[in-house]
Amino acid sequence: MVVSKSEFMMFLKHPAWLWLKKFDKDKLPVPDEELQLRFDEGALFEGYAEKLFPEAVKLGYKKEDGDFSGTMYYALPQITLSEIKKGTKVILQGRLEIENITSTFDVLERVSDKTFNLYEIKSSTSVKPEHIPDLTFQTIVIEKSGFTVRNAYVLYVNNKYVRKGDIDPESITAKTEVTEKVREAIPETLENIGKAFKVLSSKIMPDISPRHLNGGMDEMAEWLDIYRAVKGELPQYSILKLCSLKPETVAWLEDNGIEVLNDIPLDCPLTERQERQVRAMRSEEQYFDKEEINNFLKELEYPLHFLDYETLAGVIPAFDGYHPYQQVPFQYSLHILSSPSAELVHKEYLHTENSDPVPALLKHLAEDFDNSGSVVSWSMKFEKARNSEMAALYPEYANFLQNLNDRMIDLMVPFSKGWFVDKDFFGSASIKAVLPALLPTLTYKELDISGGGQAQRLWMESVLKGFSPEKKEKVMEDLRKYCTLDTYAMYAIYKYLVDRV
Repeated sequence: MVVSKSEFMMFLKHPAWLWLKKFDKDKLPVPDEELQLRFDEGALFEGYAEKLFPEAVKLGYKKEDGDFSGTMYYALPQITLSEIKKGTKVILQGRLEIENITSTFDVLERVSDKTFNLYEIKSSTSVKPEHIPDLTFQTIVIEKSGFTVRNAYVLYVNNKYVRKGDIDPESITAKTEVTEKVREAIPETLENIGKAFKVLSSKIMPDISPRHLNGGMDEMAEWLDIYRAVKGELPQYSILKLCSLKPETVAWLEDNGIEVLNDIPLDCPLTERQERQVRAMRSEEQYFDKEEINNFLKELEYPLHFLDYETLAGVIPAFDGYHPYQQVPFQYSLHILSSPSAELVHKEYLHTENSDPVPALLKHLAEDFDNSGSVVSWSMKFEKARNSEMAALYPEYANFLQNLNDRMIDLMVPFSKGWFVDKDFFGSASIKAVLPALLPTLTYKELDISGGGQAQRLWMESVLKGFSPEKKEKVMEDLRKYCTLDTYAMYAIYKYLVDRV
């Protein structure tokens, strides 16, 4: 039974993750399209980082079309050792295997006959805690194979880089040495490798509870998908639907025999949002602070402009003037209500060409907005940040965009502040949680695009990369429907609040 670096990292997240990978991998979800996009972005950055080593020999086990080659994978340790013996200066995507542990490394740079520098390429914008055990595992494999790692580095994305013409691999890449941290982590990593093999020696899966998870909210969401694949769909009001769930909270609830939300006592160690969710469950009634919401609504001035952006973002800036991962608007939807009795008017813009979308978007935006009245958004810090970024790039629109920001009101406030709570918000103040609870006939479920991440991916694939040109027209129409519903949903929730008040 051989454990790879990626499998060891699974073990560190949750022991059952490794066990399932080895013995019941069908329970592990296939990467969805958004996760696959992150993988693809990582591979894209890796290609630029590898250009820092022009003398390198690249090995790997992927065919030219990107498919996995099993034969090449199993032969890779011998091929890697052969390159080392030949005196190759730098090896990319080599693999070593020793004592039933194996690791593929991104960059192995020769210092002397048997001493190397080790580099791990990450598409993050900083060194993260999980990068240390990753590099430590690689170091253990390399040194057990008879070589020495002199220095260990993380190569990551320099998010201060601004594109001007062709991508400069030196400028878009940052480097941090982590040798000391890697050396300090070796004893713990060796101990954890032993624990991983102990897990694999059992025919029984380790406890699958999220209490044993080591990670943040992304890992929790991913693990709950796995949990459902093993255990079946969660009961409607399971404790695992508590918002902002952390492993230590799960442990407390399980230790106290609590299985459903409305059994959670208020003296449980809860966050403010979690406590509001539990109170709503226990009372089974909506909490509606009429006075606070009325005061909030009085701040809005007609004409009301309900605004939403959809954006592109990638590790490699698509156009000059932008930095890695910058959110660049390519679409907006705008619903305008001139007075309480007026007919709702819709305006929009969607960029459909492979060019910087911001100049054309700003031109249309300036034409579509009135000079007065509130600008209503949901979680307005996102739209405000985009406006400030666009103003810096196109100063001729700076006054207009600053005026929009000065007039902006966040419709999420009554929900994020807890002035309006419903048990079926499940502790969330996102529009995707609030809308179906208040207005179930308005739904994203019937749309082919149902989330901002999916909208971003489809636009980038269709417009920037030119994938499936025969489907482009439908993708554009789906994007219009999705963005339109975002702003119409804001209008509908606003009307709901007005009617309640």
